[in-house]
Amino acid sequence: MPGSTLMTVTTTNPYTGEPIREWEQLGFAELTEATAQARTAFGDWRSVPLTERVKRVQGALSYFETNREAIAADITAQMGRPLAQARGEIDGLLERFNFLCDIAPEVLAADAIAVEAKKENFHREILHEPHGVVLIIAAWNYPLLIAASGVAAALLAGNTVLLKHSTRTLSIGEHFEKAFGAEGLLQHVVMDHANTARLIEEGDINHVVFTGSVGGGEKIYASTAKRHFDCNLELGGKDGAYVAADADAAQSAAMLIDGAMYNAGQCCCGIERVYVHAAVYDEFLAACQPLVEGYTLGDPLDAATTQGPLAVASSAKLMETQIAEAVDAGGEVLAGGKARQIEHGTFFEPTLLTVNRNNLAIMQEENFGPLLPVMKVADDAEAIAHINDSQFGLTAVICTSDQSRAEAFAKAVEAGTIFMNRCDCLDPALPWTGLKASGKGSSLSRYGLLAMTRPKAIHFRTQF
Repeated sequence: MPGSTLMTVTTTNPYTGEPIREWEQLGFAELTEATAQARTAFGDWRSVPLTERVKRVQGALSYFETNREAIAADITAQMGRPLAQARGEIDGLLERFNFLCDIAPEVLAADAIAVEAKKENFHREILHEPHGVVLIIAAWNYPLLIAASGVAAALLAGNTVLLKHSTRTLSIGEHFEKAFGAEGLLQHVVMDHANTARLIEEGDINHVVFTGSVGGGEKIYASTAKRHFDCNLELGGKDGAYVAADADAAQSAAMLIDGAMYNAGQCCCGIERVYVHAAVYDEFLAACQPLVEGYTLGDPLDAATTQGPLAVASSAKLMETQIAEAVDAGGEVLAGGKARQIEHGTFFEPTLLTVNRNNLAIMQEENFGPLLPVMKVADDAEAIAHINDSQFGLTAVICTSDQSRAEAFAKAVEAGTIFMNRCDCLDPALPWTGLKASGKGSSLSRYGLLAMTRPKAIHFRTQF
């Protein structure tokens, strides 16, 4: 978009340290212009029949298929995930979009109210009206998937979108604009934090979807409150898992190691703490150790690499501090435990360690890294108490062969999603939601679509 700018921001390759591209940030006048364009487009888009909106959104998905390799390469270059794994994120995007397209006609149709005999001269229904202009603020760790959930629901519901992507992964925002930007439906906007807050508080914005830190979410919530509209917040977690006495220790280890280490541990719902029943504790640790030691760190473009560099190099210091505290308190590092420099990239070794207290930082504070702290517990009740002893509540896991035990666990644990014998997995049919500091609102499923609307009650007396 032409016009004066505040400053520029540069995306950088976390492995090579080389700059990739310089981007101009928009000033408030330019953002106001973009919002006005989105408002104009909204007037037309909301009038398009829902079935036609679905077809247009589905048609735009061909962009991601056609440009699959270029998009995957951008993910790898900008946040360091191995290229083979980056390709899989495109499949996840398509799965989410296609599912929401499939259910949109039913979910977004008006809710009819049954006619009662004494109210035959009344027509009542509930319409699901789009909010208007939706600002989506997406994080870098899953740059396609995080943006996709909000974009799909917003567009299908009849909204238009301003997409502010992370400054680490700006080209992904540009890909979304290329796919869905026809008719002004989605604009990729590059802006700083100050103008983001100002746009929410003073601009013609009607709803905000934010994925990021707790502190960032609190600021977004405060800004939306000034204009009395709502927001969806996904603020991360400290997801806990419990390996029960009847669990298969080897299978549980394989699943939870992957859940902790995938994407270099940079997952909102990655496994960050594990509680293991004393009966299977030694067996579980023995199964974990060779898996943790089996990762190959290096160039994310190398097919042999299974873990890339940290996207945020400063995270390494946080992890080393957490590990040191745990060791000082009597814990033991069984594998990994240190940062490493490869080329210009900062890596952190996949790490397995034991801990003996739940109030340690490594068990309480999100670190966004490839760490798996393991604590022995005596029974289900102790595990549940420790999992609930957290400011976060995104997901929780139980490994067990007994579904009734899993059901009891699910009732007792304070989290948005409860897994049995799986982890770090989003099903488009299920709402993605968190409790406590993990956020508010839902994405995905029918509830994610409805979150992009407001109910309007229709109450007509058709005759006196």
